[in-house]
Formats: sequence, C-alpha cells, structure tokens
Amino acid sequence: MINTLLVEDDLYIQRHFVERFSEEEDIRIVAAVRDAFEAEGLCGQGGIDLVLMDVLTLHKHSGLAAGKRIREAYPNIKVLIVTSLVDPEVLQQARRGCADSLWYKDHGTDAIMDVIRRTMAGERVIPGFSPSVEMKRCMSEDFTPAQIEILRAFIKGYTYREIAEKFNLSVSGVRYNIAEMVRIGGFKNKEELTTVAIENKLVVTTLDDGETE
Repeated sequence: MINTLLVEDDLYIQRHFVERFSEEEDIRIVAAVRDAFEAEGLCGQGGIDLVLMDVLTLHKHSGLAAGKRIREAYPNIKVLIVTSLVDPEVLQQARRGCADSLWYKDHGTDAIMDVIRRTMAGERVIPGFSPSVEMKRCMSEDFTPAQIEILRAFIKGYTYREIAEKFNLSVSGVRYNIAEMVRIGGFKNKEELTTVAIENKLVVTTLDDGETE
C-alpha cells in the first residue's frame, strides 16, 4: 500500500483526488491538506510513503520548496509534484532536486496514478519539456527557451539593461526578442504579450527564479 499525503489548496480538486484514489487497492490517501508547510509537519509524524503536492499551495507557500526540504529531511518519502502550470521554470526546479517526479494535472488522474507507481518503484518521472499553450495567434513552443526567459524577467520587472546583463545580451538584443514575440503572436504590444503569458500560466509571477525558499 502506498500511503499518500495529498497537498492541494483547491478543495474541488482535492475532493476529486480523494474520491478517485479511494477506488485503488494499492494507493491510499492518508491525509489531505491545503498548505505545503503543514505537509512538512505531517511528514515528521511517519506513516507516509509519498507526498502528492501542487506547486502553489495555500498562503502562496511553494510546493517545490517544501518538496526539496521533505526530500532532504525524509529520504524515504517520495515527492511527486502535480501542476497545471506550464512555466518551464517549474520543470527546471523539479530537476534541481525539488521533486522525485513531476506530472501535469491536465494529463488526467489515471496518468498521475501511473506516475505514483513508477515513482515508488524507483523511477524518476519528469517530462522533457512543458506542454505548449496557445498564445493568441501562435503556440508557446513557437518562442525559443531564451525568449521565454527574457519574457519572464521582463514580467518580473527587470529593465532592458538588467535583462541584458542577466543573459549576457545587448539592450538592442533584448528589445528585438520581445518585439519578435509580439510579432510572432500577433499581439498589439508587449503589454498584451505579458498579459496573455500570465493568464495562460506560461510565466508564473509568484515563482522565484531558481529559488526554493
């Protein structure tokens, strides 16, 4: 039996997981909470084999940061991050030690249960790339990874000069890449580009770049 701690702040999704997992003979949800910090405390009480956790939990507490701490403090507990966020930074942080596995909610509960079993069998299941999302007249995959990183920095409030220094580019190079994304996507301006990127979860403003605190 895989004793699973569910960490999901959306109560509707939480109930769905609990009901669906009750049909399984080898996976059991032993507790369901909304806050990643609370999950860390429960891990210390024992009896948990796997933590199934969202990226963003109650009070904006990071599931990725909590996942890293849980893996360090309790090596026998596996951490599976499940998310609807397509921001590539989520994948990168998972690969850097914040999770044993990561999967996308949109792929369905059956797929998530399969990933749970594979993770408990010792496999590290992390997709090679994020799902592509619609960006007005194009898909997010039409932007290069470098362009998405530039866009992330711009949305986070970096100036063109700061972005240039961060990625070893010229200021004109930064301007060109942002203008190119506006052109490819058929946006009116860079403001519309940033709005759509946030709405479609291509860039998550509450996710720290490479930080897991």
